[in-house]
Amino acid sequence: MEEGKKEQILERIMIEYGSDLVRLAFSYVKDTETAKDMVQNTFIKCYENLDRFRFESSIKTWLYRITINQCKDYLRSWHYRKVQARSFLEKAVGTLLPSAEEKVMNKTEAEEMKRMIFSLSKQYREVIFLYYYKSFSIKEISEITGLNTNTVKTRLRRAKQKLKILIEEGDVYES
Repeated sequence: MEEGKKEQILERIMIEYGSDLVRLAFSYVKDTETAKDMVQNTFIKCYENLDRFRFESSIKTWLYRITINQCKDYLRSWHYRKVQARSFLEKAVGTLLPSAEEKVMNKTEAEEMKRMIFSLSKQYREVIFLYYYKSFSIKEISEITGLNTNTVKTRLRRAKQKLKILIEEGDVYES
């Protein structure tokens, strides 16, 4: 298919399905800008593979499948998980709240979070600190501690699970 024809088809597809795809992506990623990025990636894949589309299904179905796959890949990515966990920890530590009352509440929450982190065994406390507070990658933590990267991942996962249980038991961060 010639480039001009592909561009015309893509432009029509973007106009017809763009806003629907953004709403679909938003239902997965819960962030408008990320949803728009997912749809942009969908349209790039659509353009790259338009020659291979066999019209065995509708274009709409194909675009929805691409968008859903983009969103699922994003939600499974290490980047997304790390951003979510860091966001949770920042909220728990209270670095983002402006009012005096909220600062006092957050100081108490931060102290409680520190207490919970310090209640973990050294092996878990160490990876939590290096990963979330010092922003080291799994590979860097592996090099620092001399542990296998899979061991670091396992300890980090288990530490997060233990913290989640501690938080749920204490109902510390009810919003």
